[in-house]
Amino acid sequence: QVSLVESGGGLVQAGDSLRLSCVASGGTFSTYHMAWFRQAPGKAREFVADNTAYDNTAYSDSVKGRFIISRDNAKNTLYLQMNNLKPEDTAVYYCAAKRTFNFDVWGQGTQVTVSS
Repeated sequence: QVSLVESGGGLVQAGDSLRLSCVASGGTFSTYHMAWFRQAPGKAREFVADNTAYDNTAYSDSVKGRFIISRDNAKNTLYLQMNNLKPEDTAVYYCAAKRTFNFDVWGQGTQVTVSS
């Protein structure tokens, strides 16, 4: 069984930086298409960034230029470096793995709160 555990969230001020981590256990992490999603209170879960098994990346327009997604296959870990954080980045951040056709494995989430 594959499991994902996120960490690194917290309370920061606008303009600060945070780095989220997502450690995978079980399965073959290096072959997975990985992604970060987030869900703000009262809103639907939304895509933030992804990283394919070939290390291609994509970002939502709202975070492009501020966030960087990366992975370390030797450590089975996905990262999200978040710079110049804004209050609208406040959300629970989830990592997810796509093993075949869908993102079918999800972590429990880590809270990021950005104060103005």
